[in-house]
Formats: sequence, structure tokens, C-alpha cells
Amino acid sequence: MKLTAQIGKPQALAASLLVLGALFISACSLGFEHIGGYLPCQLCYVQRHIHYLMIPLSLITFLAVWRRLPPLVVRGLFILLAAVLFYGACVGVYQAGAEWDFWLGPNDCTNSLSITTDASNLLERLKKTRLVSCDVAQLRILGLSFGGWNAVLSSIEVVIALCGAFLGRDALGFLFSRLPFLSNWMQAIHKG
Repeated sequence: MKLTAQIGKPQALAASLLVLGALFISACSLGFEHIGGYLPCQLCYVQRHIHYLMIPLSLITFLAVWRRLPPLVVRGLFILLAAVLFYGACVGVYQAGAEWDFWLGPNDCTNSLSITTDASNLLERLKKTRLVSCDVAQLRILGLSFGGWNAVLSSIEVVIALCGAFLGRDALGFLFSRLPFLSNWMQAIHKG
């Protein structure tokens, strides 16, 4: 597939899924922290910032598809998204491997600790402070920790981004023919 080949419904679908995926993963990470009380470690912050970056990047890609920018620009944006997501998946694999004791995690990986200038509250603040290590899973869902789930979801998003970059205009025709509502939605996004 040439990077200058025309774009179509597969790119509209991929851009839509990447926007939704970035929003979903970011909302989940914030929900687990602020509602569930699971504090992120430094590796969690790296993975979280990648998904925060994914929101504007995927929106730009979506708009590029919608505005029918040149195929090279659209496919280049998908390749950029795939590269960023691949890095996030690698960080997730590294963290999950450290949690399963496959390899050592970073020595200095804990969440940040704010310093107080008020010595009268120092002992009280130290009692309330909870340090989170990067190599200890706080929660496992279906056997995977947060880092493991990030690796899985980021890998799925990498595949979606690569499909957006390399699928032809008429690819996935079988999907769109069986799901006319999806075809109409992608037709409206791509306008062509």
C-alpha cells in the first residue's frame, strides 16, 4: 500500500476508534485514581501522559480525515500515533514484567511526595503519605495490573493506527456492508 493512496472509510473508522480509545483510557486512569483511590507511580504517569497526548493527536487525525487532507498527511499522522502508542505499550510491558518479577523495575520509582515547609505538620503528613512502587501491582483485573492492561489496550490501538495508515480505501468493505449504520457514519465523517 502506498502512503499516497486515497483514504476512505477505514481511515474514518480508525480515527474514530483512536479518539474514543484515548478518551476511554484517560477516563479510566483518572477514575481509578480519584474515585477508586489507586495512586499512580512514576511509570503510571508516563503511560497516562501518553494517552493524554493521544487525545489531541487522535483528534487532529480525525479532523484530517474529515477535512480530506492529503492522504500522505493522514497516513503520516496514523504512523505517528502508532509510534507513540507503541512506546506506551512498551512501558506497560516493562511495568507489568517488573510486577511479575520477570525483571527488576526502576530503583527510584515511586509516586511524588510533596515537601512541606511547616514542621509542625511533618509527622502527621508522613503518617498519611502512601508511597506507590512501580513493581508492586495495586490491583489486578482478570489477572492483569494497570500496566498490563495499558500494554494490551495500547497494543490494540497500535494495530488500529497501523490499519489507518496502511489499509486501502475499500478495505473492510465486508464490515461496512454488514453494518449499514457504521458505513453511513463513516461516510459522513469522510464525506466521500
